[in-house]
Amino acid sequence: MERFTSTPKPIAGSQYLGAVDLQCEANNTQHHTAEIALDSLLLRRGQAFHLSVEFKRQVYLEGQDQLTLCLVTGPSSSEANRIRIEAAKSAAERDKWTYRVEPAPGSLHLTVCSPANACIGHYQMHLLFVPSGGEGLQQMTAGSFHLLFNPWCKEDSVYLPHEDLLGEYILNENGILYRSAFLPLSWNFGQFEKDVLNICFQILDNSLSALKNPLSDALKRGDPIYISRILTAMVNSNDDKGIVSGRWDGDYSDGTAPTRWNGSLPILRKWSSSGAEKVRYGQCWVFAAVACTVLRCLGIPTRCVTNYSSAHDCDSNLKVDRYFKSEDCSHMLPERKDMVWNYHCWVESWMTRSDLPSGYDGWQVLDPTPQERSDGIFCCGPCPVKAIKEGDLDMKYDASFIFAEVNADVIYWFIKEDGTKRELVIKQNQVGRQVVTKSPYSDKRENITLDYKYPEGSKKEREIYSKAGKSIQPVHTQYQDLKVTIKQVFAVLGSDFSVYFDIINNGFMDKDINLILSGSSITYAGAILKQFSKRSTKFMLKAASEKKEILRLRYEDYGEHLSEHNLIRLTAILVSEDASEVSLKEKEFALKVPRLGVKVDGEPILHKKLAVQIKFVNPLPITLHGGVFSVEGSGLTDLQQIESPIAAIHPDEEVVVIVTFTPTKTGLRKLVVDFDSSRLHDAKGSVDIIVRKA
Repeated sequence: MERFTSTPKPIAGSQYLGAVDLQCEANNTQHHTAEIALDSLLLRRGQAFHLSVEFKRQVYLEGQDQLTLCLVTGPSSSEANRIRIEAAKSAAERDKWTYRVEPAPGSLHLTVCSPANACIGHYQMHLLFVPSGGEGLQQMTAGSFHLLFNPWCKEDSVYLPHEDLLGEYILNENGILYRSAFLPLSWNFGQFEKDVLNICFQILDNSLSALKNPLSDALKRGDPIYISRILTAMVNSNDDKGIVSGRWDGDYSDGTAPTRWNGSLPILRKWSSSGAEKVRYGQCWVFAAVACTVLRCLGIPTRCVTNYSSAHDCDSNLKVDRYFKSEDCSHMLPERKDMVWNYHCWVESWMTRSDLPSGYDGWQVLDPTPQERSDGIFCCGPCPVKAIKEGDLDMKYDASFIFAEVNADVIYWFIKEDGTKRELVIKQNQVGRQVVTKSPYSDKRENITLDYKYPEGSKKEREIYSKAGKSIQPVHTQYQDLKVTIKQVFAVLGSDFSVYFDIINNGFMDKDINLILSGSSITYAGAILKQFSKRSTKFMLKAASEKKEILRLRYEDYGEHLSEHNLIRLTAILVSEDASEVSLKEKEFALKVPRLGVKVDGEPILHKKLAVQIKFVNPLPITLHGGVFSVEGSGLTDLQQIESPIAAIHPDEEVVVIVTFTPTKTGLRKLVVDFDSSRLHDAKGSVDIIVRKA
């Protein structure tokens, strides 16, 4: 970026230039920013924009009169650190700011173009006019604008050459996140709400890099690699003035439970209005969704991704170890630092990787959830998805950690009384069972697992695992005869239900077997809260035969022990009489929470009050207290919270609540609704609303 340090002083009394028309509506429409605002100039780099200046002289003498365009950006707190740019008149210089002047009666029309690698940020424009003869110089401020990344520009490093994908990964303010059991969660990203852009730059200005060296930080803001890495650190509040504080222990009494959020807007606004005080609380999908909002707003194509059975490998050995301490394997020791999360959410952003060898452009993993430190702070990425699939763990950034999230092996051990351990079972297909994202063409789920790994169990997948440098050879055991399976479970929160197990002896000999069945409530990060049901039985299973077992789970046993995610882990362990053969099966599932009924009353008209009816039926066999409904929708309403008009909601009782708001934008909008109470959390609902002008 060019800098200049001196500016000609204006001479009083020479007024050639008058009012400046920034043509905000026309420019913003061409730059795909009209959804943000029409009364301020919002531009994308590498693309021309237009403005006109009143000219108070009859004729502009081309080649004799001199009009110069200067731009100023960078840290506003220190004038000495401001970055000053003098635009060039040659349109052929693609790596510089350029402009051309077209005289017209009473005005001058300027066409200005930024380079495709220009730094994003807030810019001020200044015009210097020197008439022929050099007397009567005039200097004036010509207005200001924000400059963003431009995925529509071929020369921009975030260029995405598919208009339909840009419609989703930049322009769509509504999305779907996936959590346990593939349950879709409607989310309001709201990246085009008017105050969000300013908040995004406030986030960058509060980063450790910006606070330490504002000028150096400003000069790097043309690089999406740098910006995205800064944001993965700033979305969590662990090391800096970041946005969201994470908590996973279930105690959210001094903040908002992560499951209560319906969108990013209330979080961003609360952080900004509090003077960069962290917002309590978030978990992985909240961190990912907030990051998605900020990255889309700044112009970097971004999508939210969910990895099911996601390993948290702390020691980079691509293994997660789990331990039993009893001879019959009936008691599992608490999880150590390595864990397998029921699911984990991150984002992918689209960009070229000029800092890496060729072939690693495209989707890059960014994970703002604070798990492990990278370069001394809690951040993760960007890392090419291709590097994960190919096992290229030396590629920046954090490839080893991300590779383990989708590829680690889970090893079960028996701890003997003398402290030694015996390997029982290796599960090579338990981690990274499926990686999904919202389809850009519909509200359906898109499976992108094969972007991250070769087919599970294939020769190529094991080759890549070995290439990663931490190969674990399968244990060659003689106990292949015993097998246990768990039937798929679909159960509603509040109900009693049965779980069915198939026990199989594939061998040629009868076997005496000890079977242990258990049900435990868990957090989505994999920690056991309470083993609320357990049954052991011994029997003889004939050769080449099968036996069915049932475990009955009752609400009175599990209800008070659930996390806010309503997750249950089923464990079935088969142990032969001499403990030489072990078969283990685990299945995690989420109890279904009934969706809220949401119905629009009346016709949605811009700037006209609209009512929505929310219907909820208590599915639990207990009375609920402290019920709160929350509604949110970009272009529809700010976050509203109203307390249930009924102090207590009895079992099977129906409650109907009416919420009113005034739509502020036309087009297809989505209203997201949440219900939260003393014992029931995360009840959601949504409705599409098409708003039209009167």
